[in-house]
Amino acid sequence: MKYYLIVGEASGDLHASRLMRALKTEDPKAEFRFFGGDLMAAEGGVRVKHFKELAYMGFVPVLLHLRTIFRNMKRCKRDIVSWAPDAVILVDYPGFNLNIAKFVRARTEIPVFYYISPKIWAWKEWRIRAIRRDVTALFSILPFEVPFFEQKHHYKIHYVGNPTAEEVMLFRKNYDETFGQFVMRQNALNPSSRPLETDRPVIALLAGSRQQEIRDNLPAMLEAARSFPDCQPVLAGAPSIDDGFYAQMMEGQAVAMVRNETYALLSHARVALVTSGTATLETALFDVPQVVCYETPVPHLIRFAFNHILQVDYISLVNLIAGREIVPELLADRFSVHNMQERLALLLPEGESRRRMLDGYGEVRKLLGDTSAPQNAARIMYRLLEDGRHV
Repeated sequence: MKYYLIVGEASGDLHASRLMRALKTEDPKAEFRFFGGDLMAAEGGVRVKHFKELAYMGFVPVLLHLRTIFRNMKRCKRDIVSWAPDAVILVDYPGFNLNIAKFVRARTEIPVFYYISPKIWAWKEWRIRAIRRDVTALFSILPFEVPFFEQKHHYKIHYVGNPTAEEVMLFRKNYDETFGQFVMRQNALNPSSRPLETDRPVIALLAGSRQQEIRDNLPAMLEAARSFPDCQPVLAGAPSIDDGFYAQMMEGQAVAMVRNETYALLSHARVALVTSGTATLETALFDVPQVVCYETPVPHLIRFAFNHILQVDYISLVNLIAGREIVPELLADRFSVHNMQERLALLLPEGESRRRMLDGYGEVRKLLGDTSAPQNAARIMYRLLEDGRHV
């Protein structure tokens, strides 16, 4: 069968590439055409556009690139009709993908599968109308989305497990490098970076994947970490950020950085300071106690919006999955160096705070399950297409 996939960012490229691999095991004759990245290209098929030509985040960048966005959207629609796939598979990226879904359902008979559902439980809940109308089958990777869609909105979805949980599990199973070996290898790979030391515990800094996030969060993270001279802060460099930007941000700072090795870094970290996003879940799955930090403009206004407009009680996936606070969230008006220092001081030594958080991580792991999300999704998608039942 022919599958047309659309992603809009690096995480989507990763998840879609693993879904493609799983689809090939279910459907040996699978053909792919996609808007995606290098990982998807490695699985085969034809890439129409790289996701980097789509990925504009924030109000101003989107406004400045509206013409490009609309041109890409038009090309995508035209290409889908021309290629006539057996299914269109959308991966996250709702601003672009829900528009594509609307077009496909209105103009064709092609089923639309949505893998990694839009996070309408946080905001823009009204998008449920478009999902109900335009999406043939929705595939969720977060267990709390099941009651949200099925009980609150009476829309049946497929929970297939969490791909991040599987990725971390496989990494931990196969990774056997000692801390000393990790230090030696990193120092050899990054001779221009501050060297890592074998005798000081690591405070991992996961400051985000976009320049603005890093600019907002990293300086305060560094200042908080410096309060613990017996530890060494180590920054996890984001793949999409060049060395020049980091050099500017860390000028004069005593901090080491590792590139494309976040999982290895977390394997050896004592604690972590983490911005919100998938990184909070990854950190939890590595059993690293963490403090979630996210600076925002106009913090008191953001706090008001969080309390009165947004539909969620938490911003970190760890707390959202558990349905309670397991990790502290220093968002908006709670974001400060002092608050980070206080939280780190509770988590660095062995003690009740550290033990309670690690117990909470076990609860999250149990809720996620241990099945293969891409394999489950691929099996259901192929069965629906084979049976001709797009439900």
